[in-house]
Amino acid sequence: MSSVVIYCRSGFESDAAAEINHHAALQGVAGYVKAKPNTGFVTFECFSADDSLLLIKQVDFKSLVFARQWFAGKLLSNMPIEDRVSEVKVAAADFPLCGDLRVETPDTNEGKELSKFCKKFSTPLAKSLEKQNKLTRDHKPSKPVLHVLFLANDTAYVGYSFSHNNSPFFMGIPRLKMPSDAPSRSTLKLDEAFNVFVPKDEVEKRVQSGMRAVDLGACPGGWTYQLVRRGMFVAAIDNGPMNDALMESGQVKHFREDGFKYLPEKRNINWLVCDMVEKPLKVTNLMLDWIVNAFAKELIFNLKLPMKKRFDSVYECLTLIHEELAKYEVDYTLQAKHLYHDREEVTVHIQVNKVPEKLYS
Repeated sequence: MSSVVIYCRSGFESDAAAEINHHAALQGVAGYVKAKPNTGFVTFECFSADDSLLLIKQVDFKSLVFARQWFAGKLLSNMPIEDRVSEVKVAAADFPLCGDLRVETPDTNEGKELSKFCKKFSTPLAKSLEKQNKLTRDHKPSKPVLHVLFLANDTAYVGYSFSHNNSPFFMGIPRLKMPSDAPSRSTLKLDEAFNVFVPKDEVEKRVQSGMRAVDLGACPGGWTYQLVRRGMFVAAIDNGPMNDALMESGQVKHFREDGFKYLPEKRNINWLVCDMVEKPLKVTNLMLDWIVNAFAKELIFNLKLPMKKRFDSVYECLTLIHEELAKYEVDYTLQAKHLYHDREEVTVHIQVNKVPEKLYS
């Protein structure tokens, strides 16, 4: 297998391509990108076949911003319509035993037309792969995931990813339901961020009822809604009006202030969230101020992207964060992802583990 197949949002192929090129270079892997606009995926073609597995092992999937999912694979084309199962079986002959099968499509209109076929195809393929000893009968989350990405009825990429270094979601997309009483559709961005950035086994500890949160640029309350839903007490910062139902919850205090000027009275904020429409570097510097002053333990914020050079813009902000927090000796973990419910923005999560007391005392 010489291809690394990467799923992305349609229209962001060039950004996903620039990103995998960047990481391949860091790993010393030679190859080239194949990307077509609005296809919802890109591939990195390695000059050495073994390098595709090296990339999906050595590069931390969580460090990828524009990738929804990835796997090392090979392209099957012109498969006989009457027996595509056999073609996939042959391609998987040298695969390890996998614990999950995902028959997927790119997230495009063309892909949606194939989705019904993929569901029907999954069952006979799974049974055949079980007999071939390439797939366990029951789901085994510790084993690799076998992927079949159909581009057309007779064309698919077939390969596998490692379950500890991929997206746990089908097509790399968490399936969330829009709450009927939420003030705006932006609420799904924060809901998805919690699902993606906080592991299930840590949710009970890190996202608790009774925690204190601040929402900068809160109006009308789409993100505040998710915090209230999780039982938090929220300081909603915005000059605009807040949703009446949220205010009646008793969990929200509205401060009519500029989000760039507001400062909390105490260093007892568990979560800071921010979805303000501003230049990404301005938001980044604001978040750095909150971190080095130890105002919040965890942060989720959006960086609004320019129309061009989106990859460059995101990595400029992330590099600034890494450089500044290293300079101030802050212990932290960072993830950034172009989420399914994001459009022209990237969502960043920072967990602050320790801030030197000398910075704020």
